Amino acid sequence: MHDKASAGPGPAEGLRTLKEGNKRYAEGLAAHPRQSVARRKELTSGQHPLAVVVACSDSRAPVELLFDCGIGDLFVIRTAGHMLDEAALASAQYAVEHLGTRLVVVLGHTGCGAVQSVVDGAAADGHLGAALGKLDAIIPAAAARAGAGGDLAAAAVDVNVENAVATIQSLPWASGADVTVVGMRYDLHSGMVEEVG
Repeated sequence: MHDKASAGPGPAEGLRTLKEGNKRYAEGLAAHPRQSVARRKELTSGQHPLAVVVACSDSRAPVELLFDCGIGDLFVIRTAGHMLDEAALASAQYAVEHLGTRLVVVLGHTGCGAVQSVVDGAAADGHLGAALGKLDAIIPAAAARAGAGGDLAAAAVDVNVENAVATIQSLPWASGADVTVVGMRYDLHSGMVEEVG
């Protein structure tokens, strides 16, 4: 378990920092903070990220950039469709228990190819087929949310985020009062991130 005295910023402070950074990024006013040689050297003795971010691997959603964060600010875990496998969950658990990070963000995004593939019923083989098969479970809830004539893909992105948040919140290392798990969605068009759920 992590030493509480060495814990990173609290969840509220971390979330505020992310939202402020995203606002700068979306407005084209990114400050590119904490990216100096001095910052890099400072972190050789350890890290206390302000947030764990479980995000999609999509190259159009670069996590540190869209939150205008620097070196050591975020502990980022990226998989297609931010799917939670043992490696992703173990990585998040490590950041919470050993680095003192108390904010976990699940970040989905508009136009997610993994989610769209499932919505479209695309066939895939091998590892991709197995991974996309796990996302099939989001379709009934997304269809109910979208309703007749609604945007099924957009609803599926949000349901996928909410399911991941619920999964993480159910785990012993994330269910304590000092850990906050938040779902968010990044909009590829506006550059803005909004909370989901």
